[in-house]
Amino acid sequence: MSVTNATGQPFSPAGFPHFHYDNGHLYAEGVNLAELTKQVGTPCYVYSKSAICSAWKSYQDAIGTRRVLVCYGMKANSNLAILNTFRALGSGFDIVSGGELARVLKVGADPKKIVFSGVGKQTWEIERAIKAGVKCFNVESPSELKRISQVASRLKATAFISLRVNPDVDAQTHPYISTGLKENKFGIAIEEALEVYQLAIALPGLNVVGVDCHIGSQITEVTPYLDALDKLLSLIDTLKENGITLQHLDLGGGLGIRYEDETPLAPMLLLGAIFKVLDQRGYQGLELVFEPGRSLVGNAGVLLTTVQYLKHNAARNFAIVDAGMNDLIRPALYQAWHGVLPLDAHKSSHATHIYDLVGPVCESADWLAKQRLLNLHENQVLALDSAGAYGFVMACNYNTRGRPAEVLVDGTKWHVIRARETFEDMIRGESIP
Repeated sequence: MSVTNATGQPFSPAGFPHFHYDNGHLYAEGVNLAELTKQVGTPCYVYSKSAICSAWKSYQDAIGTRRVLVCYGMKANSNLAILNTFRALGSGFDIVSGGELARVLKVGADPKKIVFSGVGKQTWEIERAIKAGVKCFNVESPSELKRISQVASRLKATAFISLRVNPDVDAQTHPYISTGLKENKFGIAIEEALEVYQLAIALPGLNVVGVDCHIGSQITEVTPYLDALDKLLSLIDTLKENGITLQHLDLGGGLGIRYEDETPLAPMLLLGAIFKVLDQRGYQGLELVFEPGRSLVGNAGVLLTTVQYLKHNAARNFAIVDAGMNDLIRPALYQAWHGVLPLDAHKSSHATHIYDLVGPVCESADWLAKQRLLNLHENQVLALDSAGAYGFVMACNYNTRGRPAEVLVDGTKWHVIRARETFEDMIRGESIP
């Protein structure tokens, strides 16, 4: 692996400028990750604040003077420090649970910038969101619509409603993260939307304000978005003909990032294409809502892990590390790719082999990378890149393993934003009768 260019200047792995090699050492912004590891240990998630702000700016530059609300899809990474960074930037938030609502309110988020998505909202969650005064509920079924009406009526309040419709658009992504097809559990079939909107305006305690869709995740082409937009605008036309006027159009999130060799779709290209269609269809004044998650934090994080053992047999070479599928489940769940980078590229005296990077969890699915050409030695620290989204938030305590620490880097400073979980943390709440 080459870690400097021809002039010996720092090299950015996989094109991520906020994580770079300098004199053979991997840095996050101005922090040497090997030095950080000596103090924090591994496994450990490390995030770059500058990378997050840069990703946010890419949306703001694309928006310009248009009327657009960006609501960070916080299911991607919900650490309070990350949420507070977005709040300070002026972001709204896309939430999918009462717990996520509590998190964003904890950091002082503006409730009028919160949209509540998700197919299974419980009564207590609906009640808390109405009391908080969220911007709207993205409703996914007639049954949910009726329940929100009942809760709002009991509270003598008004719940603002946006129906999430399923446009039956194939986002050409992994089936586990596809959400816009008829066979997916999400949304209301677009053919049934007019009937459900008519039900919504007839129910007490509701104010119908928008339409929403989300077709999937890790999307790298503009065409699926434009296909969905065309169907939603036709629906808005039909609603208008039936006396129902909407205030906003929510196109969800799903913009992809680079993991291996993808070419991500830049927000400027996506939004430019969307604005052109809105202008052509006469909807320049309609507020646009976006719910990006992965594209704001995915490339802003790495997972640090230490090689425990190197194991060679006739079929495979294994590098057994201290991070497992309980820390980063994406490879096991989605067969996801994460680049593997040494923290110190100078230590290269050992033989190069094709390795499977595996963890200590007692499952054959416990792998982080397969068939990678690597130069490794025991006790070496590695970084798995593009781990800022759907990493820690999906971590668990399987095999009674404490979840990793989380660190936020800001220039030459770093802060532990979540302490490493201890055994006492894991058993809190358990009892022996």
